[in-house]
Amino acid sequence: MSGTASSSPSNDATPLVIIHIDDLGASHGANIAMTELAAAGVVTSGSVIVPAPWFPEIARSNHPSLDLGVHLALTSESAAFRWRPVSTTSRASGLLDADGYLWPDTPSVRANAHPDAVETELRAQVEAARAAGIDVTHLDHHMGAALAPEFAAATARLAKDYDLPVLFPRAIAGYVGVLKMGEVDVAILETVRAELDADGLAIGEEFLMGLVYQDEPCRDVYERFFNQLQPGVTFLSLHCSEPGEIEQIHPGDFARRVAEYDLFRDVEFTGWLARQRVRLIGFREIRDSLRTVQLY
Repeated sequence: MSGTASSSPSNDATPLVIIHIDDLGASHGANIAMTELAAAGVVTSGSVIVPAPWFPEIARSNHPSLDLGVHLALTSESAAFRWRPVSTTSRASGLLDADGYLWPDTPSVRANAHPDAVETELRAQVEAARAAGIDVTHLDHHMGAALAPEFAAATARLAKDYDLPVLFPRAIAGYVGVLKMGEVDVAILETVRAELDADGLAIGEEFLMGLVYQDEPCRDVYERFFNQLQPGVTFLSLHCSEPGEIEQIHPGDFARRVAEYDLFRDVEFTGWLARQRVRLIGFREIRDSLRTVQLY
């Protein structure tokens, strides 16, 4: 499952998969899961929530081999565990709810946040990650908010300004459908993606997320995902966490987060995974390949 990564499908049409842990920095358990599974070579990439309380821990433990992007965050969804913007405390920005935290859901951000304030906040998060010593490999989006039609152009500008690949699935309707973003004009997003595509920065044919299928056994879900892979790059969104505080942070889905962690360190499952006709890639290879191409 190893090999040279590319931002486009491989010549032999072998499916390319980014196995990615979201929400790093939002809990100690997620940070532990990332460092362990990345060291084992099972997880190929992850992304940090800069405003989250455990961000300093993952930044300090950032071994050069860790492939970390910024999980652009405009929401803070846990009722018991909130975070605030890094760029402002002004209510005029529209970024803050009545309690002074980021909004708990994407439709509320879309209804209230000023686009200029959103772009300032997202840029501040990228700068904070870089200042903390993280070699940022890519951009992706917490709860899809930074890819909402009102803000997608700002996210595209960040990708171009920092020369970073950004998660932007070609099958955008499927991405929007699993993230509870509210009504979305897909045509707007397709236009923004086309602009990024011209620079090779829009990454992903398809987005798959296991949290959507909590009523099914965890292994069944991921075996189905791998069995249905098509040529091109698939972004596989995991939310792995060691048990501990995750039960209080995410009482509704903590069991699945822990189950994902257990599955991807299970030697029987990882042995099965190693036998599949897929190639695991990370965002660092994609980023560096794009930058090398731009030198010529």
